[in-house]
Amino acid sequence: MSVNMQAFEQAMEACPLVAILRGVQPDEVIGVAETLMECGIRLIEVPLNSPEPWESIARLKAHCPPEVLVGAGTVLTSEEVRRLAGLETPLLVTPNSDPAVIREARGAGLVALIGCMTPTEALAAARAGATALKLFPAGRLGVDYFRDMRAVLPPELPVLAVGGIDIDDLAAWHAAGIAGVGLGSSLYAPGRSLPEIEARALALVAEWRRLQSMELI
Repeated sequence: MSVNMQAFEQAMEACPLVAILRGVQPDEVIGVAETLMECGIRLIEVPLNSPEPWESIARLKAHCPPEVLVGAGTVLTSEEVRRLAGLETPLLVTPNSDPAVIREARGAGLVALIGCMTPTEALAAARAGATALKLFPAGRLGVDYFRDMRAVLPPELPVLAVGGIDIDDLAAWHAAGIAGVGLGSSLYAPGRSLPEIEARALALVAEWRRLQSMELI
């Protein structure tokens, strides 16, 4: 197993919540990341439709410890995959299932979280080598949709719910067997203060850990 894949498995085991920093500015990204890491977040993505995303990603890579996986979201092309790999940032997240992007990512040793909505897209992503699947837009599709689709997917392939997920939704998704959750505006939004981001992150992480602890009862 590669170093990146091992780090991903460890991050998922520690806290499978992905912080989606859509709209983050390079000058604030380190402060936001520090706040999230202190709360237990270990997976951070900067969508490429954010302001100066590559600068933010480079700053995260230079600042964050190896056990925190950082990278790009909304990756759409093989060229973007290669640019991300050149920064030696391990995490790649897409909104869609493009086999060429997946193969490029896996060839570069990146952790590829691949967006899908239908079983056709999900199975194609699995065949192309996705590290994990990102069910999107999960909030609109719903938990029952995930349950139906999960039945036909490889059991060892993690699925994360992304899109419209907030703290009140975590229990239902956790009960349905989701492996993790991507958190956008429920966690970070442009202009939100660090204390508010901290409060939201602490609450989200605490709720997920509460749900995990109930499995042991």
